[in-house]
Amino acid sequence: MQQTHTPSVLIVAHGSPSDPEVQEDALAALAAKVDALLPDIQVSSATLAAPGRFEAAVEKLGAPLLYPFFMADGYFVGRVIGKKAEALGLSVLPPFGHEPALTDTIMAALTECLAANEWHAKDTALLVAAHGSAVSEKNAETTKALTSRLESALGFSSAHPGFVEQEPFLGDAAQDLGQAICLPFFALRAGHYIEDVPDALASAAFSGPLLPPFIEWPQTPALIAQSLRTHVTNA
Repeated sequence: MQQTHTPSVLIVAHGSPSDPEVQEDALAALAAKVDALLPDIQVSSATLAAPGRFEAAVEKLGAPLLYPFFMADGYFVGRVIGKKAEALGLSVLPPFGHEPALTDTIMAALTECLAANEWHAKDTALLVAAHGSAVSEKNAETTKALTSRLESALGFSSAHPGFVEQEPFLGDAAQDLGQAICLPFFALRAGHYIEDVPDALASAAFSGPLLPPFIEWPQTPALIAQSLRTHVTNA
């Protein structure tokens, strides 16, 4: 009898060099939720920050597709994961931030946030907080395009991208917005989300709601599962 090979996918995130196990556990919990939705695909995870975890996971899975749990196709996806994949003969899928259904998911969450606060979009500003980069414009381009789409689709009074590592810096973008919501364009609850974003918002006296990182969104496992199902079917 001919044996069939179960397709496998490795969800890869940056993680946290200062505290790698916390992010390893969080990513593993996400991977388990995705795996439960895909009985015909084996889904596991590894962060780049935890020494040896990526290599061990690849060895265990065989020849997995790599799914970057990143918000843009920037330095880490293109160069770090890309170089690892090339060396091992693996394929890299588009990152989470490029999921076609993500914008609609975000719009639904923002609409829910507006309703919960009894606000109207026309009276509310949107602040999109993102990483940015000194070495790649990919994150900024993705963030700015998303900000523009959300402003147009939902009718916010204004919409502003703000970055941790490049201009316009988040603390400056958050100034004098009045009634506003902050959408963090971050995958993990890690250093930038738990330190840099709150510090920047506090410096600007921003008092509006701050949405959670995408790893905590209840819709995220289904978004990833839908994408993996499509890519594996078409592979």
